[in-house]
Amino acid sequence: MDTTAFGAGGGAAPSVQPERLRRGALGLADITASTMANIGPAMSFFFGFALIAQTAGVAAPLTILAAAVVVALLGNTLAEFSRSIPSTGSFITFIGKTFGPVAAITTTIVVSLGYIIAVSAVVAVSGGWTATIIAHYTGVHIAWQWFTALLTLVSFALVVKGVAVSTKWAGALFAFEMGLLVLVSVWVLVRHSGQLTTAPFDPGQLAGGFKGLGLGFPLAVFLFVGWENSAALAEETTNPRHAVPRAIYLSIAAMTVSYLLFAYVTVVGFNYDTAALAKSDVPFVDVALGILGGGAFLAYLAGFTSITGSLISAANSQSRLIFNSGREGLLPPVVAKVTARGRTPWVSFVVYLAVALGLAFGWGWDIDPVTYFGQSATLGTILIVVTWLVANLALPVYYRRHHPELFSPVRHLILPLAGVAAIGYPLYQLVKPGQPAPYNVFPLISAAIIVVAVGYALVLNARDRTLGERVGSIVADAE
Repeated sequence: MDTTAFGAGGGAAPSVQPERLRRGALGLADITASTMANIGPAMSFFFGFALIAQTAGVAAPLTILAAAVVVALLGNTLAEFSRSIPSTGSFITFIGKTFGPVAAITTTIVVSLGYIIAVSAVVAVSGGWTATIIAHYTGVHIAWQWFTALLTLVSFALVVKGVAVSTKWAGALFAFEMGLLVLVSVWVLVRHSGQLTTAPFDPGQLAGGFKGLGLGFPLAVFLFVGWENSAALAEETTNPRHAVPRAIYLSIAAMTVSYLLFAYVTVVGFNYDTAALAKSDVPFVDVALGILGGGAFLAYLAGFTSITGSLISAANSQSRLIFNSGREGLLPPVVAKVTARGRTPWVSFVVYLAVALGLAFGWGWDIDPVTYFGQSATLGTILIVVTWLVANLALPVYYRRHHPELFSPVRHLILPLAGVAAIGYPLYQLVKPGQPAPYNVFPLISAAIIVVAVGYALVLNARDRTLGERVGSIVADAE
């Protein structure tokens, strides 16, 4: 297997051994916890469910269930790719091995920017949520930017220490977050025990029928962003061909059950009044305040640990795509530098977090962090969803071309094509004409990024014809 490293642009550099990450540092439990921490259920649910309930009504949990089915279809694609060629490059490797170096380079730019733009939402809201907690309980108002800068630096310090340490921190924060959310949920259900019904799971209760479900569907899909976290940790995972697919499915299943519980609790907590629910900025916290009083601090704390854990795990996973692209020559090789002791890709961490922080401070400086969260997350999601769609198209081509003996009509054709159809709807909802400002310009920005990425890919590939050999040249569990 070719394991040479080259410089981006100007042709191939002298043959050298590429930087490698620390093998066997993570197990199934680690990457599963990291994936769920990246999803950040408290953070995602807190800021997303009000709009879902506004569009779907009492049966809003069904919108989440529909989104979970779509994400499971996407999970099949990532799992099947990871069984064949587990790679730190994740979608970049999978698309590149199928469609060639130009597609790989284009995907590198599109998905890397998508993740950075999306995580800038987390960067901003980390400071915003901290400032909100302090203001709520002390009456002291401190600019969110200070907390954002501090928490970003803390996250960098953790991830640069090593993947094992930072992943355990993210997992611990996630466990704490989930424990608090479940505790609050059970408490609410006990207090409302005489009002519990199955209405939230009754399709007949959907406001506007299928249209009501569809309007909130893109946001429900966004609740699961991060489900793909484990694929980029393959190189550091023991037996990644088996562990990564299991982590994908376990994470999606666990988050589906959790979201359905939180959605049900929120609808019940508002006494099935979704009009009132939709007017709440953070409905789950308002339910906790109404039931628990001072105990609602647990919900605030769950939000804080969720945001922090998501930032750490996202930086760990998504920056590794930048690192892998650097060592394969798709990006400048400087981003592939690792620390001598921990074998962590510190330059890619700097690039990833610095650009995200720059976006949060530049674009989001004069915007409320929660508003900025919705805007930047939407723009980033468009680019990420385009990547998911192309990966689904790539799976049947890859298996027919490289592993025809393993080709399964169900797993490698029917399910990925169903995923294309299913993810096409939320993508259309994100880019269709007639959106309010600034969302109406996001499709144009996304299209411009894709065009520039294709141009960069064509130029780079013309200058270095060896790129096609190096895309996916380092398989995670190769000796």
